[in-house]
Amino acid sequence: MTDPSTRGFVTGKLAAPALRRILERLEPELDFKPVVIELNIDVAALMTTEWVARKLELDPAISSLVLPGHCTGELRVIEEATGLEVERGPRDLRNLPAHLGSTVAEEDYGAQDIEIIAEINHVPQLSPGDVLEQAKSYRRSGADIIDLGCDPGGPFEAVGELVSLLRDNGFRVSVDSLDPREIEPAVAAGAELVLSVNSGNIDVARSLGCEVVLIPDDNATLAGIDENVGKLEDWGVPYRIDAVLEPIGFGFARSLGRYLEIRERYPDSEIMMGIGNLTELTDADSAPMNLLLLGFCQETGIRSVLTTEVIHWASSSVRECDLARKLVHYACAHGQLPKHREEKLHLLRDPVLLRHGVEAIEEIAAGIRDRNFRLFAEGGEIHALSCEGHITGKDPFEIFEKLSVKDPSHAFYLGYEMAKAVTALTLNKNYVQDEALSWGFLTRPEKSHVDRRKDRPEK
Repeated sequence: MTDPSTRGFVTGKLAAPALRRILERLEPELDFKPVVIELNIDVAALMTTEWVARKLELDPAISSLVLPGHCTGELRVIEEATGLEVERGPRDLRNLPAHLGSTVAEEDYGAQDIEIIAEINHVPQLSPGDVLEQAKSYRRSGADIIDLGCDPGGPFEAVGELVSLLRDNGFRVSVDSLDPREIEPAVAAGAELVLSVNSGNIDVARSLGCEVVLIPDDNATLAGIDENVGKLEDWGVPYRIDAVLEPIGFGFARSLGRYLEIRERYPDSEIMMGIGNLTELTDADSAPMNLLLLGFCQETGIRSVLTTEVIHWASSSVRECDLARKLVHYACAHGQLPKHREEKLHLLRDPVLLRHGVEAIEEIAAGIRDRNFRLFAEGGEIHALSCEGHITGKDPFEIFEKLSVKDPSHAFYLGYEMAKAVTALTLNKNYVQDEALSWGFLTRPEKSHVDRRKDRPEK
């Protein structure tokens, strides 16, 4: 009788030893019996599903198949030929343990409840077309509301027209101004939120008919908050409170404490945090800061953040916040660490540093029978393997001189790949030949050298 828990792992000759080692180590933890199916091909990445379907000779005990991640073609070709369920494994064999391990169901991840307000700064200085394009970019990145930042010394006479333009294009809009001469026409044109009001302009909120953000008259003491909350509630004006985040060196820690104080004073009120005061004014990449701030917001019940992308190092803040709000929501809702869930936020370092090891690389080198180079980057060195030998070194120029490459296109390819390898070594990242280096959500997809050759018309 067929064992329903026997899974076949299809591979080529060069990867077979490493695959066997991994499966032998994992087998005690697996709920199925793994079987390696080694086909008569050196490089598994050169397989196609049509070729595999012709070459497979299966033990009747096998009930499902796992193909190499690089195997191209339709899975149904093999499914129809074998009658078995077929899936692709990871493109990198070293990721197989994670691929086979238990994971959180996809439907359990992705929920969020923090609203992202993305500010377009200095809109009086921009053309309507430029504002619309930036708003579209923010929306693609995950923004919920587009905030129009007005300049001091207004009023900006065209603010109503600009709000109408965005509303006509399906955007939710807020206006960032303390000036009633800008606030009123913006709200009349469809702005749903005003940033901000305090004792100096609180009266404008009475007749707006929309939500406002209340800020202190004095940040350090939260002066005016209690009095103005009372007014807004008496008038029936919806509001959210912003205790105002301060930059590092100007009261950052104390400002975080003020948000906690506001939450204690007003446990049921909406709160907003302007996180750009930290990301825009700190000499560091913004992604980790955005994640920490949204984690603070999630735990504190702050359900909206205001951000922008003016300074270069914060130029992807909206997308970072969109990813971060899902991760922090998951962590708080499920009581789980915010770990091993959002690889797209690993921009500089990879989530896991994978290594073949010297033994595996030597094993691969010993099995190569052609002159095509296989490149690896491990242990601070680049490894170039072919049937002519195994060359290692730290300097790609010195390695290239030893390769005796005559074809210009091949030389270009090797130079490109070794540049990626050096980058990976420099940042202690994973390098996989013919694949893009991983930069989280900033990764640029890369067509492999093998696929490019397939796409070339025959001469």
